[in-house]
Amino acid sequence: MTAQSVPQAQNQTSLPPEEQLHTVNARVVVERVAQVRAGHRAEALAFARASVERLSTEHAGVLGAQVFEETFGTKDRIHFLIHLDSLACYEDLLRMWDEAKPEHGAEEWNRLFVEGSVQETVLMPQFWGMYGTKVDGELEKQSTVYRNAGPVSLPPAREQSSLPLDRILHSGNAGIVMHRTGQMASEYRSEARQFGRVVAESINKNLPGECTVFVYEEAFGQADQLHWLIHLKDINTYMRLLELHVRDEEVRDIYFRDWIPAEKGGGTWAGLFLDGTMSDVALTPLH
Repeated sequence: MTAQSVPQAQNQTSLPPEEQLHTVNARVVVERVAQVRAGHRAEALAFARASVERLSTEHAGVLGAQVFEETFGTKDRIHFLIHLDSLACYEDLLRMWDEAKPEHGAEEWNRLFVEGSVQETVLMPQFWGMYGTKVDGELEKQSTVYRNAGPVSLPPAREQSSLPLDRILHSGNAGIVMHRTGQMASEYRSEARQFGRVVAESINKNLPGECTVFVYEEAFGQADQLHWLIHLKDINTYMRLLELHVRDEEVRDIYFRDWIPAEKGGGTWAGLFLDGTMSDVALTPLH
């Protein structure tokens, strides 16, 4: 299969693309990972596709889902990206699982997937000042969370970039979604978040329509774990990323400048994250 023929996740449901939730317009993304039980691949994939259609169409605008396989990682490991309009919608999601018909419920999950392999990670789009971190005293005041006097509503990842919508890739229209994680050093948690956002926007600016990156925070899991969702047009775009980081001096400077303040000892981005914690998983839309 060529890169150009890889299907898009937005075609997994009958809901029109413009009505779907995805990684850029959702306010919460729940990644559910499960390992298919040996000998049950065909049934498990059919179950996954049916679950995506049910979630996306029955609760359009509130809940939505897409399903991916690991491109180069563990075979038959399925990743559901479940998009929510708010954190409160997670209760609706749990209610859906509880009230599902037998063919969609817990018994089918138990039959089709390996015990103990189902794991969820709750991701919230990062905004300046999140979790008591500091930037420059001004950016923190620009987020909708800071400016709105009413109840707090998480801003979608879309607010992280000034790119026009037609130049943005997301989980629905990307050929590959790469999920990168890194554990921030507690002492440099503010600097690490700033670095994460600057790197993401440098890629967005230089590869519009080819690669779009957004930053997310992990809720209810490992504290100070940073997540990037890197949306690639196709697998060939990965080479464009490598090229960008070799040839563009402005981008290269991001990695070689001092991110750690002199009063903390100075240092490049390498000191912002704990050794051995940076990891990538590439995901291909299930087809």
